[in-house]
Amino acid sequence: MRTSRRRRTSGRSRSLLAGAVGLVTALALPGSAVPAVAAPAAPGVEDPAQYVNPFTGTKPGGPDFGHGGGAGNTFPGAVAPFGMMQWSPDTAEYQHGGYQYEDDRIRGFSLTHISGAGCGDFGNIPFLPTLGDAPAQDHPFSHENESASPGAYDVTFDNGLRTELTATQRAGVARFTYPEGETASLSIDAAKAFNDAEGSLTIDGNTISGYSDGGGFCGGSNEYRVYFHAEFDHDFTSSGVVRDGRVDTSAKEISGSGTGAANEQQAQDDGAQAFVSFDPGAERTVTARVGLSFVSLDGAKANAAEELGDRGFDQVRDGTRAAWNELLGRIDVGGGSDQDRRRLYTGLYHSLLHPNVFSDVDGNYTGFDGEVHRAEPGHAQYANYSGWDVYRSQTQLVALIAPDIASDIAQSAVNQSAQGGYFDRWTVANGGTGVMTGDPLPIMISSAHAFGATDFDTGRALERMRAGATNEDERPVHEQYGELGYIPAEDEESWGSVSTTLEYTGSDFAISQFADRIGDTGARDEFQQRARNWQNLVNPDSGWIQPRKADGSWPEFDLAQQDGYVEGNAAQYAWMVPFDHQGLFDRMGGNEQAGARLDEFFAELNAGPDEPHAYLGNEPSANTPWAYAYAGQPHKTQDVVRRSLTELFSAEPDGLVGNDDLGQMSSWSVWAALGMYPEAPGRADLVLASPLFPSISIDRGNGTTITVNAPDASQEAKYVQDLSVNGERTGKPWLSERFVAEGGTLDYALGTEPNTGWGSAPEDAPPSFG
Repeated sequence: MRTSRRRRTSGRSRSLLAGAVGLVTALALPGSAVPAVAAPAAPGVEDPAQYVNPFTGTKPGGPDFGHGGGAGNTFPGAVAPFGMMQWSPDTAEYQHGGYQYEDDRIRGFSLTHISGAGCGDFGNIPFLPTLGDAPAQDHPFSHENESASPGAYDVTFDNGLRTELTATQRAGVARFTYPEGETASLSIDAAKAFNDAEGSLTIDGNTISGYSDGGGFCGGSNEYRVYFHAEFDHDFTSSGVVRDGRVDTSAKEISGSGTGAANEQQAQDDGAQAFVSFDPGAERTVTARVGLSFVSLDGAKANAAEELGDRGFDQVRDGTRAAWNELLGRIDVGGGSDQDRRRLYTGLYHSLLHPNVFSDVDGNYTGFDGEVHRAEPGHAQYANYSGWDVYRSQTQLVALIAPDIASDIAQSAVNQSAQGGYFDRWTVANGGTGVMTGDPLPIMISSAHAFGATDFDTGRALERMRAGATNEDERPVHEQYGELGYIPAEDEESWGSVSTTLEYTGSDFAISQFADRIGDTGARDEFQQRARNWQNLVNPDSGWIQPRKADGSWPEFDLAQQDGYVEGNAAQYAWMVPFDHQGLFDRMGGNEQAGARLDEFFAELNAGPDEPHAYLGNEPSANTPWAYAYAGQPHKTQDVVRRSLTELFSAEPDGLVGNDDLGQMSSWSVWAALGMYPEAPGRADLVLASPLFPSISIDRGNGTTITVNAPDASQEAKYVQDLSVNGERTGKPWLSERFVAEGGTLDYALGTEPNTGWGSAPEDAPPSFG
């Protein structure tokens, strides 16, 4: 997600860490090779965290096409998988995510962040250690004196002051080391965030606690309150609050408001800022233990007590790294270059940052109705859903390797809808923002369920999906969509008549699949019929999906036009019927014509919205590389996917060419490296490309394993010559839902030249659902 369109806005997930310690306790061409049936691949990576670069995405890697910049907008700080706390540095030069790699000054270490969005929010409660008896605005640093890894961050400023950070899901520890002969001080501002904020704090003994009120994602009206409690291992030698730029040591409480970090005119003396000094002793270190809660101050204290206990900094850091390795290690690879491993595990890391645990250790969480609710024992509520983005493949990736967590993510979405009255497209904390278009949350829930994440209230979920289909907040212009079978071009209430129509049909298809799996045939048939509405926008004279007026006429049309489309153009949305590619191709004139159009489309991989070519730095093009497989040309999917993966993604700071969008773009890269992709919304069939690694083992976290053997795999050997599935040769370039559910073994023969015969038979094409 890069730009916004807002409308009015009116537990159950398991805690992965449990204090960061729980997880520790067809026929081949003549002469081509036939893959031998191999034993499961041996483990290849013992410490996958070593291949993660949290700085990836913090530096622009592509052009700014006007959709949130050309960077990933990630952050490099300390965070546990799906963690509520993201304790990370914020640079003086603002970039969504908080950290601009090309800047050389840090203005603070705030407790909350969003990874990869095209708008800013969070950045609450920055801590900034300093030297002397007055607050500092920022400190210069060099990347040579900075490091980051899963669960940890470390920087030494040019003045010699060192900050080390680590975090569990709801708490964190900071260790500050001060140079000899300098006054050791620190400031905390409860009223500073990336957007305008208010806050209050109290100094009491060796603790500082309070809350911060924030919101305003993409200029919206969402609001949230987050509480914190910080306890230090040294008493304060002096303490006070900052008023008019001076420290008032007689005051121990302060409330105030602050200007967002994106506003260069912010005053240093704004906010609710505490300033304290210490005698750090001979070791010159001060440690802060901090709890976070979106419910209460007591919740913040309890979260820190439960998750940190009496463990020191190193123990917490090592425990969180172990938790990361447990999840990252569910995709284990053998062979491949270090570069390939860094790309894979960095992408997987970024895919597992969101959504975030939102309930406290006692299960309490603040709902979309503003009331406090409690998740069921053993579960937790999740928050921060970039629905328009992550419904495409990030949710499916989480469900592939952690169906228990994905179940709770699904239940959390159901709770959001029940408490708020509808599924919002993009949520932050306990509020909707109305950002973007479509109806993505039903796709997320249905897709998770298809991948085996079934431990949630499915009946309630379908009830909320059906209600949302006629809710103006969830589906703007739903009446015209229902009456005409499309949103007319002249409509001004929705954003992008074609895009929104296609988004609605995708959601309708996902709902029909979900209803079918839980036994509601009436809902299945109703929404399957609605899912065919995309056909109403196919101009029979051109074979293109085009804007259409309410009277049925077709306005002037150009493939590069953006009018009627969201963050893209007509060419880029022409393929967004991922559940019925065959029906789409038939209306284009057949597979040959569709294939020729795809060839022209992929003349460029990341052309941006002004050119009628692929825009793989943004979500609407994500499904299209896999479309060749439906046209009997899977070798071209193998080519485009591999080129896109290796040319557009890397594990360097500039390794993302567009916003990561809470892990969506990174998840695409992970699926591409595996050589498989969840094309149809609400289903678990996987379209195949080719694996990047000679061996891959996917531990689904539920006793099921998928093993991939491709001994000749390399960056150059990307073409499938032959394939066996569970020992049986096949020409099908896709895997069934049953295979995904039961697990099994894929044995590939790969080569450097395309095998145009393999997978080309019409009967071997992936399923389309017309």
